[in-house]
Amino acid sequence: MEFIHWYPGHIAKAEKKLKEQINLVDVVIEVIDSRIPLSSMYPDIKKLINDKPRLILMNKSDLADSKEILKWIKIIKDFSKCSVIATSANDNKDLSKILNKVTELGQPKIISLVKKGMLPRAVRVMVVGMPNVGKSSIINKLIKKTKAKTGAKAGVTREQQWIRINPKVDLLDTPGIIPLKQENQKLAYKLAFVDSIGEHAYDVEAVCQNFIDTVNEIYPGLIKNYYKLEEQEITLENIALKRNWIIQGAKADTKRCAQNILNDFRVGRLGKLTLDVSE
Repeated sequence: MEFIHWYPGHIAKAEKKLKEQINLVDVVIEVIDSRIPLSSMYPDIKKLINDKPRLILMNKSDLADSKEILKWIKIIKDFSKCSVIATSANDNKDLSKILNKVTELGQPKIISLVKKGMLPRAVRVMVVGMPNVGKSSIINKLIKKTKAKTGAKAGVTREQQWIRINPKVDLLDTPGIIPLKQENQKLAYKLAFVDSIGEHAYDVEAVCQNFIDTVNEIYPGLIKNYYKLEEQEITLENIALKRNWIIQGAKADTKRCAQNILNDFRVGRLGKLTLDVSE
């Protein structure tokens, strides 16, 4: 297996900044990717947020296997002891549910302040999560505007800023956080599948082959049927030749093929898939 390395200096800085600012907020929203719900959770989140109430949003649920989403909501609720809501930045149906839960989680803090003779204020919230799980898109959904910078590349959100969601909730947007030492390569590959790791950190062909193997194990026949391989072996070369992705000398352009397969998955063309196994 090709080893994935990354040295995200700005993420180390973001983690330090988050630790400094955690005392400013009452509630933490952790955004994870519904396609890899376990793999996209920050493993040391409790060390960062201490005893702050936490709401977990399983984002990009429109791209994930609906049956697996239900299973993962229960699993994550059970081990995290947190509220979990499956959501999508493209759908506002659950907007009030999310804001109501945030307000509810923050109420003990507000009540405590009032008891001390202070005026009630808005609940202060921080959004955290791995790069490219959709934190900025969720914020835009919550405020119904586009103030937070968004982008498709891993780690695009680096600035921290306060955003007024409504009179009851103020939100502090934070950069994505990823473990600085990634010893679990299986998890690292899954993060690469969903573009949570910058492409400079890995060999795209190795990651794509690992993706194909993973999908074949969970959804047998899906890759072969989608790329119409019939009796051919499922390889990057065969898929490239089938799609006429060739380079000089009529050779298969396996790098372009790998990039296209991963993109097909990331935008949902391969179907609604969940690549963390719940059982």
